[in-house]
Amino acid sequence: MKPLLLITILSFSVMFVSAQKQSFDIASYAIPAGWAEQKTEGHVSYSRIDSGNWAQITIYKSTASAGSADTDFDKDWMELVAVNKDISNPEKAAPQTINGWTVMSGSGTWQYNGASVTSLLTVYSNGQVCISVLCNTTSGSYLKNYQTFLASFILNAEDVQTTAGIKNNSKNPASSGTVNNNSIAGLWIFNQAESSGFVNGYRMYTGGYIRKEYQLNKDGTYTFRIKTWLAGNETIYFVYESGRWTVNGNQLSLTPDKGKAGWWNKDKITNNVNKWGAFIKAAEYKLQTVTYSFEIKEDPNYSNSIILNTGKPTERDGGQFNNPPYRFVYVHKDESLIDNPPGFKF
Repeated sequence: MKPLLLITILSFSVMFVSAQKQSFDIASYAIPAGWAEQKTEGHVSYSRIDSGNWAQITIYKSTASAGSADTDFDKDWMELVAVNKDISNPEKAAPQTINGWTVMSGSGTWQYNGASVTSLLTVYSNGQVCISVLCNTTSGSYLKNYQTFLASFILNAEDVQTTAGIKNNSKNPASSGTVNNNSIAGLWIFNQAESSGFVNGYRMYTGGYIRKEYQLNKDGTYTFRIKTWLAGNETIYFVYESGRWTVNGNQLSLTPDKGKAGWWNKDKITNNVNKWGAFIKAAEYKLQTVTYSFEIKEDPNYSNSIILNTGKPTERDGGQFNNPPYRFVYVHKDESLIDNPPGFKF
């Protein structure tokens, strides 16, 4: 998706039309005929499949703005689009001002089940509230539908004021009173594939990776693991930690009981990323009790994400691996991507 086409898409969003057939959160809009609807509390999506090609337009519930459209776009790109995907960096169009809102749009490409997918994210921000629209598609033939949709997109100023008052009151326990321990129990992973840059527009992967996983059990216990296998390193780094977790409103507290870390050799015969060599030595690893503010991002197609906010590095999560700093994003999965070293005892 080239910036010129992004500008063309945004130009349609200036041309508001009178038809208001649908509404969600603070938005009113018209959806093209023949698109299937799926609605939850956190988003509404519309999808269409034609002869092997498909497209989906998703509107996400409004959230408090980080203060600028550029920051809001970068945050939602990482949390709604790029999380755990091997996607190109977004090509952005210049922001536009529409009826008091700053609108930013960007696109990137990635692979899904052998098909090339283009993701177009459009973010509306007024400095207090932002709302995002994401279009994923395997064919440019759906772009006219997306343009028509954006042309009909209208935001209600009165609803914005009400929403902003709720969203910005992070100390209001009623704002997250529906959260309970079982609602976030499960396996949450971060998986970053190592690459060596781009050749002819294609990302070149080394086979290496950094993987981090939280297993939050329904009985209030957890395990946390890290496995790092990088092509340029001669060793494998591994962390294993266990402890207890509790939820209070939108606060998640993790209290470790024990943990250990160390380095292992790679398999020197095959250099297989899934094989372990011999143990080398233990690493210094500090146990740290951390309370995160958290939120769940719903994804109708791939997986929900949990965003852990700390505002500072942690022993478990490390430094900044998402943008903005110290918002650590993990995706819900059914199966672990990390295996313990042979003979590992804890």
